[in-house]
Amino acid sequence: MTYQVPVQVETFYIPAQSDAAAERFVFAYTITIRNDSAGPVKLLRRYWSITDANGKHTEVRGDGVVGEQPELEPGSSYTYTSGAVLETPVGTMQGHYEMQTKDGDLFEAPIPLFRLAVPNVLN
Repeated sequence: MTYQVPVQVETFYIPAQSDAAAERFVFAYTITIRNDSAGPVKLLRRYWSITDANGKHTEVRGDGVVGEQPELEPGSSYTYTSGAVLETPVGTMQGHYEMQTKDGDLFEAPIPLFRLAVPNVLN
């Protein structure tokens, strides 16, 4: 069976928490996970691959998101906001969520590559 769990991302730069002189650039991202599958699914774990403009690569793994392991009924969605701190004004993130069906089947919902960038730093 194919599971349809698309992930949408919106990013924000947070200047009040950032300090360019200290190479600290803070970003928030809002994720919306939608269950377009025929049955319910549960988000068990997350995996992130984060790369800054210097090529520094960080991997993040953990249970759930923002302390939750949401269950999504067919046609429903779940939205949360989290953040990342980079040493450069531009970077990328991508990854996947490990999901589980009601029957116990595991599958990955991919999180497409997205950019974190200070406004007006890129053309």
